[in-house]
Amino acid sequence: MPPPTCRNSDPKSLRLDWRFVKRFYRIVRVLFPSWRSRNVVMYVMLLGVTLLVQLVIYQVGLIPSQFYGVLSEKNFGQFKKLVAFSILLILLNAVLKSVEQYISNLLYVGWRKCLTQSLHQDYFSGQIYYTLNVLQSDTDNPDQRMTQDAERLCKQLSSMASRLVISPFTISYYSYQVFNITGWIGFVSILGYFLVGTVANKFLIGPVVSTLVEQEKLEGNFRFKHMQIRVNAESAAFYRAGMVEHARTNHRLQSLLDTQRKLINRELLLYLGVNTFDYMGSILSYIIIAIPIFAGVYDDLTPGEITTVISKNAFVCMYLINCFTQLIDLSTTLSDVAGYAHRIGELQEVMTDINRKQGDPDCVPAETGSSDRGGETFITSSSAAIVLDKVSFTSPFSKDLLVRELSLRVYEGTHVLVVGNTGTGKTSLLRVLHHLWEPCSGSVQMNTCFGPRGIVFLPQKPFLTDGTLREQVIFPLKDIYPVSGTLDDERILRYLELVGMSSLLKRTGGLDGKVDWNWYDVLSPGEMQRLCFARLFYLQPKYAVLDEATCALTEEAEEQMYKACKQLGMTLISLGHRSSLTKYHDVMLRLCGDGQWELAQLDTRR
Repeated sequence: MPPPTCRNSDPKSLRLDWRFVKRFYRIVRVLFPSWRSRNVVMYVMLLGVTLLVQLVIYQVGLIPSQFYGVLSEKNFGQFKKLVAFSILLILLNAVLKSVEQYISNLLYVGWRKCLTQSLHQDYFSGQIYYTLNVLQSDTDNPDQRMTQDAERLCKQLSSMASRLVISPFTISYYSYQVFNITGWIGFVSILGYFLVGTVANKFLIGPVVSTLVEQEKLEGNFRFKHMQIRVNAESAAFYRAGMVEHARTNHRLQSLLDTQRKLINRELLLYLGVNTFDYMGSILSYIIIAIPIFAGVYDDLTPGEITTVISKNAFVCMYLINCFTQLIDLSTTLSDVAGYAHRIGELQEVMTDINRKQGDPDCVPAETGSSDRGGETFITSSSAAIVLDKVSFTSPFSKDLLVRELSLRVYEGTHVLVVGNTGTGKTSLLRVLHHLWEPCSGSVQMNTCFGPRGIVFLPQKPFLTDGTLREQVIFPLKDIYPVSGTLDDERILRYLELVGMSSLLKRTGGLDGKVDWNWYDVLSPGEMQRLCFARLFYLQPKYAVLDEATCALTEEAEEQMYKACKQLGMTLISLGHRSSLTKYHDVMLRLCGDGQWELAQLDTRR
């Protein structure tokens, strides 16, 4: 299968444009799956609390002007009432702001759950996770996008979402108040001030977004390098590879730090613009307040009354400017949101594209590939579990033909051995059978399902999941039986004993004992292969595909595994180099290289 092409992967092309709007809208639909969802209810509650906070802030803002009036009149009774009212407002404001932050944090958790689970739904659909990590070279670090980028996006959104929605209402109200106080000159001055700041920040945000996307890519590469060392620490130690890996890891670190410095330099201009507009706003407010004063509007008021009016007008003007400057301040947060939204949106687009091309190969028998018969339906005998008709395939990373026009039928009870030198396409043939790769021509027909009672693959590199010993044996089944002493327990114990892994029960504390260590670090390669055979015996498929599944075992252990497979009624398709494997099979497929292959009947006498 040719790797899907990732669109718009150049970080320099990622800005606040229509593409961002579409990607962000798609993410919002995930965050709010329906009008009755819990996230919608919580967001409405957040807006309500935020609006109450604004009402309380308005009352708090008028308190200084009221104090000026009471103090100028030396009214002690009113002064005591005003102090009590002020304390009440402060306490109410503290409670509302705390509730606002609490709901915002809960909304962040809810959003993260929805977004991450949605990404997981696509990621683990069919073989998308395989395509992204193995075949897809343009979409960097899908794991980072689903974990770190999704978390940061939801965190940033939860901190700014309510302010963005409430701001139009607060701006409208305070704009009306300013217009009544200063007329159209004051209002237009503040609005023009905001528009200039918005345009300036729009030009400054663009380079920050593209650099942020590049930084996140390098962060993922740096983290992946450390993960690679952690997973392969023993192999690297045998090679004495510390100095080499040290240099390569430092090289990735240096690339990351260079990009971070570039981001810091570009953010400097953004911060300079934001801070300038923040502090210039305070001067602008006094200029606006001075307009009615010098125009003689308040000439008939006493000094105490003028002080009260100035205090009230100053609050209204300064808070309107503050509302505008808050929006400008959000530009730094918006640049982060845009960067994360681009990366997550790009991942969603790529996974949707892969899913559309792949379909679902796991549920029903399917025929893949193209036929050379001019549209004629290729019909085979239902007794053949696997039918390959003139199949040719290459590696997705090379144009060299591995196998040319291979025709093969696998029937129940007929055991097939696939041999050949390294690089001739043995494991690649299994990838074609498992629909991981698409053939160049010909057709692959599966008349049995993947999984228990169908066909099960044992890959060359054993896969061990996290969890208990029971979960290792029953993998990939989801059903777990926590009650010991059941019939299922007896089957698991019997198969563990059959493969010579009963000692694991003591090491793990039983089938359901909590395991806090890495299976790959504790088990030897031979033990991992034995455990995988216990898993195979538990699943008891009709067909078992074994890719070098006994290469770490002795020939005596290999014989024991193969005899057990046959006693359980499995039809075997094996890949291997050992000559000892021939006695367990009926047909041998030899891959000769350069696309050549040959079939031979083996001596069935044992």
